[in-house]
Amino acid sequence: MSHNSNALEIVGLRAGYDAPDVLLGVSLHVGLNERVGLFGPNGHGKTTLLNTISRVIRPRTGSVSFMGEAIDDLAPQKIVARGLVHVPQANRLFPDMQISEILELAAYTRRAQEELKTNLQYVLELFPRLAERRRQQCKTLSGGERQMLSIGVGLMGAPRMLMLDEPTLGLSPKLKDELAIAIAEISSRGIPLLLVEQDIAFILSLVDRMYLVDHGEISREINRGAEVDHDEIMDMYFGSEGA
Repeated sequence: MSHNSNALEIVGLRAGYDAPDVLLGVSLHVGLNERVGLFGPNGHGKTTLLNTISRVIRPRTGSVSFMGEAIDDLAPQKIVARGLVHVPQANRLFPDMQISEILELAAYTRRAQEELKTNLQYVLELFPRLAERRRQQCKTLSGGERQMLSIGVGLMGAPRMLMLDEPTLGLSPKLKDELAIAIAEISSRGIPLLLVEQDIAFILSLVDRMYLVDHGEISREINRGAEVDHDEIMDMYFGSEGA
């Protein structure tokens, strides 16, 4: 493995579902201890980008490396086994299974199996609501609790990096706050994050850097210390004049 200061490096990624491409040559990186946000209007390629990194979609051109090794040609389950874990939006969890069963089932790679007990304990401490409901069926959970379970499932995969796609979608402000605390705690353990989010305040509270995804391209990179305020970001987001 090459010694690389980045957990994830993407160069010139083009991908889509049919013609034409949705991603038009995206390049970005996430450092080893970094939290990076992706924001931008709906339908401009953020989810497509995460799906391409995790090989749900095959890239047409470009390269993806994780921890200094190319992963472009790996099957999705091999990427998870390397420790790059993707928590998609609109979680599709098994409705009739108990929460504890779903969490244990998520630790299916060899590395995750070895860490199962430790990670399960961590997830239940991180999300006390899941601990209280661990014997309940998934379908009895609220939307917010299902989102916590989705992130818990991601953590059971023993991630070396986590990609979260709109974790706050449809959540109340109170639950968003709870989730922000949990995500900050996860990243304080040295797990790099790539976070797709529509809620600007939420993303600003959590990340070191942000990329604006606009029509399948990265149109702007914003560093945390860049003194960019909320209104300026809203201007970029909605494409106002003078942004």
